[in-house]
Amino acid sequence: MVDQQLITASNQLEGYRVTKHLGIVRGITVRSRSLLGNIAGGFQTLFGGKISIYVELCEKTREEAFQLMLQHAAERGANAIINMRYDANEVMNGVTEVLAYGTAVVVEKI
Repeated sequence: MVDQQLITASNQLEGYRVTKHLGIVRGITVRSRSLLGNIAGGFQTLFGGKISIYVELCEKTREEAFQLMLQHAAERGANAIINMRYDANEVMNGVTEVLAYGTAVVVEKI
């Protein structure tokens, strides 16, 4: 199982040595906004500032992709992930893909 404290955007983990590279792991999810969510978001845009309904949707979507990436890494036998990144693309109007990816590794404390 991957220790969430052993996930980094860097190519190394301070205090750990990579003993094995297990390859790229990823978690992908595709989400759409609901009609009611779009209406509520539309009202929020009229007043400016933070659009909380979309922030919540984005956070949930990223978290889902992140958890799927952790699951993929655990299936490979990793205990850490290095070079972790997010990517997002609009698949079609109102439908967004979020990808969490990184390099699955086995590390040991130095």
